[in-house]
Amino acid sequence: MFLNSLYKFIGNRISPAGAHARLSILNYHRVLAKRDLLFPGEVTIDSFDAQMFRLSAAFNVLPLFEAVERLKQGTLPARAVCITFDDGYADNFTIALPILQRHGLAATFFIATAYLNGGRMFNDTVIEAIRHAQPGRLDLSGLGLGQHVLSTLKDRARAINHVLSTVKYLPVDERERIVGGLCELARCSSLPDNLMMTNDQIKSLCRAGMEIGAHTARHPILAGLDAVAVKQEIMAGKQFLEEVTGMPIRLFAYPNGKPGVDYLPEQVAIVREFGFAAAVSTQNGAASQFSDPFQLPRFTPWQTNIHYFVPELLKNLRNGGE
Repeated sequence: MFLNSLYKFIGNRISPAGAHARLSILNYHRVLAKRDLLFPGEVTIDSFDAQMFRLSAAFNVLPLFEAVERLKQGTLPARAVCITFDDGYADNFTIALPILQRHGLAATFFIATAYLNGGRMFNDTVIEAIRHAQPGRLDLSGLGLGQHVLSTLKDRARAINHVLSTVKYLPVDERERIVGGLCELARCSSLPDNLMMTNDQIKSLCRAGMEIGAHTARHPILAGLDAVAVKQEIMAGKQFLEEVTGMPIRLFAYPNGKPGVDYLPEQVAIVREFGFAAAVSTQNGAASQFSDPFQLPRFTPWQTNIHYFVPELLKNLRNGGE
């Protein structure tokens, strides 16, 4: 109780209600049923529940569209926070949604549409292929990805991070070809086909009062595409989601999301052109009235110790967009 009062006091000083308010937008991807030994820092059902409990006690959590409109108008409450998820993982529906509902919280889900209904994102293909590869040396030099010893979990995590840091910046078709070649070399027998949401789950999110946002179709790095390809990717994702939900898609998240690296001013202009109300990046910090609504910062809480969760958010809240 004392800590919550202290956190609110500090938050009110950093982000008072009204024209000087700041908006923190939290960025998640998956919520796992249990700890992944390959990636022990990933959010699990227990840690997410604990985070949402503390978030609801210390902050004012708003739906993103409402928060963006109130940010523009200068009517945000003190300590305003939004919750977002990227990509469209099934555990967002099966695990995260019940927790959000239990704490009375709303969230926005940015979905890459090409991988729904039994598909699999390229990064998960890499992760699962290397996770299940036989111990020993995995030679990916023919794909330009080097050689990797897979003796320990740390070896596998290191190999995954190395491969992903390279392939995610490749053109989409080449990325798929390289990832397919990796699967052959890793001798994958079967990979999961239930990682992403279905259309029915997206509809259920809407019925539960959650908001759906666009995240392109195939999750490309937009900075590497020409204007025609960028428009095709953005519009394909937007139209698909509008057909599934029967609702206008008003919010967009840039894939990967680093400004100046993953997207450029010309892609921001295209997002504006398509009539979105706002767009989010993965640049740390909190938004203010001075922030570009089409490049809103987001913050991913990485602390594994739950006692640092709110202090970490308060620290991010101080990093306002002036």
